[in-house]
Amino acid sequence: MNDIKSRFIGEYDLVSMETLTRNGEWVDRNYIGRLSYDVHGNMTGLGMPRDLPQRPADQSGKIRGFAYWGKVRFDPANDCVIHRVQGSPTHPHWVGDDQHRYFEFTGDGGLKLTMRNAQGQDVGILTWRRL
Repeated sequence: MNDIKSRFIGEYDLVSMETLTRNGEWVDRNYIGRLSYDVHGNMTGLGMPRDLPQRPADQSGKIRGFAYWGKVRFDPANDCVIHRVQGSPTHPHWVGDDQHRYFEFTGDGGLKLTMRNAQGQDVGILTWRRL
């Protein structure tokens, strides 16, 4: 367990964020972002569209992106990191819930985190480069 935790500790830069569309196609959302894990079991994840400064908000005023922080625990048997969300201005309904991310370390020291829906289907892949 400590080996898994130590492999996560550090800062990461978002390389790509791909999501599965309703018609079954994978699309790169062209996001930038940062992810960090510390030695005390905390995490922070931030992301936004690369062109956000030039993109106006939609009519509701909502801008796409993600920002949240919380505590971390690991399920190494399932290659899963679990983020217990303590705060999120972009997804307030996540506060108090667990966000499961299925992890894979890449050969270059990077990290892939996969999101799955309730049926267990992959619906998002975030690829991170260690800074």
